[in-house]
Amino acid sequence: MSPEIDSQAFQGLGRLCEGPTENRIITAPSTTGMERIEARFHGNAFDLHRHDTYAIGVTLHGVQSFRYRGTTHHSLPGQIIVLHPDELHDGGAGTEDGLRYRILYLEPSLMLDCLEGASLPFVRDAVLTDPVFCTTLLSALGPIDRELDDLFVTDFVAQLMQSLARHAGQPARPMLKPAWRAARLARDYLEDNIARSVRSEELEAITGLDRYALSRHFRAAFSTSPHRFLVMRRLQQARRMIEIGEPLAQIAIAAGFSDQSHFNRQFKKAFGITPGRWSSLVHGNDAMVA
Repeated sequence: MSPEIDSQAFQGLGRLCEGPTENRIITAPSTTGMERIEARFHGNAFDLHRHDTYAIGVTLHGVQSFRYRGTTHHSLPGQIIVLHPDELHDGGAGTEDGLRYRILYLEPSLMLDCLEGASLPFVRDAVLTDPVFCTTLLSALGPIDRELDDLFVTDFVAQLMQSLARHAGQPARPMLKPAWRAARLARDYLEDNIARSVRSEELEAITGLDRYALSRHFRAAFSTSPHRFLVMRRLQQARRMIEIGEPLAQIAIAAGFSDQSHFNRQFKKAFGITPGRWSSLVHGNDAMVA
């Protein structure tokens, strides 16, 4: 990622900071381990929810207001929000002017490959003012309609980790190699079997650890449990199917949920809105207006 590209991305912030004309979610082409969206809202957007990815974004217009770790926060245009995995939060427009922002959801597994087993950085301040960090983010969030090159993503994650570590203000604690290896083996097995129920005995056989030790190591590595990791990968698959227009009833079964009701509950718990509302937003036919 060259300094010239960074500079152009940061200068482009002014062009991005236009107000929302309608409620809408715009999704970027998929990248392994990372999702990018632009969200435009008036009023409340998402109910309290939690997901197992980092949420790192830039406010482009309006005031982004959200509850996180027991406190209400407000982000202004040009400021960055950083939400740690599995932390309860909501979000919406803090004023009548509406809200527009771009955000990426980064799976801890992608970051841990970069950290080589060190613990995930925890940034206590949910709202940051940091032009260098903002420039790095906009290099990936500015061209939201384009697919990101693999080499670019590698360099982007490395720079992103530097910014997160700097704001975390504490050295990362390394995991022991056997624990890290077991967590990775379990992660890979779960990703290969997202459409079916995976039993604890299977993970024990794959990793050589008992289920309780594995659960501790998995949570230390990825900030969530093996079960929740599996559910979240199913929900991510469901969101991709929603984007291409698959019927919700078919998505529920194809993504490994027992029925439509189970799918709806898990989706709202993870993303703060129902699958039907998400579909309306990404397809541009949401009923809510300013």
